[in-house]
Amino acid sequence: MTGLLETPYGTRDFLPAEAATKRAIEQKIFKLFASFGYDEVVTPTMEYLETLTTSRAQEPHLFKMFDRNNRTLALRHEMTTPIARLAVSRLKDSPTPLKLSYNTNVFRFRTNQPGRQCEFYQAGVELIGVSNAFADAEVISLAAQALNVAGLEDFTICLGQVDFAGGLMENLPSDMQDEIKSAIERHDIVALNNLNVDDALKKIPTLQGGREVLTAAQSIANNERSRRALDNLTEIYRLLEVYGVAEKITFDLGLIRDFEYYTGMVFEAYSPGVGYSLAGGGRYDNMLKDFGAARAATGFALGIERILDAMKFQNVSEGSRAKDFYLSYAAGHESEAIQRAALLRAADKVVEVSLTPQSKVDAEKSCAEKNCLELIYLQ
Repeated sequence: MTGLLETPYGTRDFLPAEAATKRAIEQKIFKLFASFGYDEVVTPTMEYLETLTTSRAQEPHLFKMFDRNNRTLALRHEMTTPIARLAVSRLKDSPTPLKLSYNTNVFRFRTNQPGRQCEFYQAGVELIGVSNAFADAEVISLAAQALNVAGLEDFTICLGQVDFAGGLMENLPSDMQDEIKSAIERHDIVALNNLNVDDALKKIPTLQGGREVLTAAQSIANNERSRRALDNLTEIYRLLEVYGVAEKITFDLGLIRDFEYYTGMVFEAYSPGVGYSLAGGGRYDNMLKDFGAARAATGFALGIERILDAMKFQNVSEGSRAKDFYLSYAAGHESEAIQRAALLRAADKVVEVSLTPQSKVDAEKSCAEKNCLELIYLQ
């Protein structure tokens, strides 16, 4: 009988106050996305397995099932891949750039630990059809502003460029590249120093900090690909200064996320006291090619629950709108109560009406219990 009252592994309930806070944050973020010209799209909760497992969208932690024709389906584990499918199919004739946004739940089967659930909520944008630094700067700025409108002031966006490291190791054997990538992703300087590689590669995990990092990196950028990566970051940073968010940026040339997926700038957002990223994204110019139409693309996703965790740590409160009135009545005044409530709601007031006649004493008690600001009692 106990199981009837439990939620499945890796899932959670949002109680009224939590749900109200979540919704308020999502609405603020979505209003911001719309102000930048991003249009919302909604895709199915499930997709065919082959859609979610293209060569650049491998994800072993999928919830899988079969349809009535024995085709394998899976719950979406992120939104970039479904939106790529949508862009190439239903929106193939739409003018570019495509500026699309979403706010939804996604699913991954994994160990349940802080910041990592099996069902979680994401909001994000995808900008498809433009490959320049201006597009990258817009999505980074939008991520920073989204965290701001959510109420967070103390956060940092770590910015990297996968082609910097890619250029330094492009002539190495693939198995050696895999070892280097793994060590860099873990920021494992010891493992990297134990590899028989050039000193320039061993310095990558140490290239973290302000704009001076780009200057330091120039001295080891011994190839055109790495130099272009630094030029790209320099231009993005210049534009972020114009956006007014540059003070939130720190460079991390050891931030490479997924080499097989990302093709240019990458970034992650962090907040003190929260041991996982609040947001992440980057440029992924090769992904739509897997769906039959090569297009440049960049974007990011915000973790809604992670933002809520950061808000708690920073003591940021985002309560729901208070109920303005509790409207109660003596027997025989039901019609009047309905009409009075309608007038108040038309004036943008929040009104909870008693569903049964009450005495004034009981109405006052209910008003307090329902956290309503004022009692209207009809008699």
